[in-house]
Amino acid sequence: MTRTHLVTGAASGIGRATVDLLRAQGHTVIGADVKDSDISADLSTAEGRAELVTRARELTGGRLDAVISCAGTAQFDPLTIKVNHFGAVATLEGLRPLLAAGTDPRALVVGSIDSVHPTDPAIVDAALAGDEEAAVAASRAAVDRGEGHLVYSSSKAAISRWIRRSAVTDDWAGAGIPLNAVGPGVVITPMTQPLLDDPEMLKLVERSVPMPLHGHARPERIAPLIAWLTSPENTHVTGQVVFADGGADAVLRGDSTW
Repeated sequence: MTRTHLVTGAASGIGRATVDLLRAQGHTVIGADVKDSDISADLSTAEGRAELVTRARELTGGRLDAVISCAGTAQFDPLTIKVNHFGAVATLEGLRPLLAAGTDPRALVVGSIDSVHPTDPAIVDAALAGDEEAAVAASRAAVDRGEGHLVYSSSKAAISRWIRRSAVTDDWAGAGIPLNAVGPGVVITPMTQPLLDDPEMLKLVERSVPMPLHGHARPERIAPLIAWLTSPENTHVTGQVVFADGGADAVLRGDSTW
């Protein structure tokens, strides 16, 4: 059965790999990114988020079967919380009415194993409260005190918790829309390649994200899991962060499930 998907972050990395896989399966896919895609939209801004929804409605006639939010950045900068959390939330909430009009609708965000790393509670709490101004201010404060790395982990923890909270509500589960996240470990993309090319940073990455099963992943290894979670075959998995991390979560947290 041919389905219509919208994928943000479609121009590179996991987003691009997911678009390629879904199209190879015969589905219609609308890609969105800051450039080089069907929809050009900057999800760090209110204007870009509104443009995404408007253009998606125009291109689909008002119905989508799946939304996959892959857009993200890992800069030690407030931009990270704006894109990774607020951009993702705006994507899902803005496109939910189109999903409600679709067939076997599904939604997913690409999270990260970093969601289990230390975070800045001020950033996370502000994000979950929907206070973008406060979350940006807290991110800027973290950068100023030399803890910019916490902005990324906080953004991924916040969106993961938002999914857990939202998935079981009337808007999502009540409307028959599974809402999940995939939490990759280290994936070889344009975003991570500079880190992996630096011997000292590579050591830090491997300590932070140990991946005993097959090591670092290619984006093409994450895309099939995304495709299944957003397919009609997934009828009961919702509110989950499904780690595709080569065992990193099990190494870092042992046998603790939460």
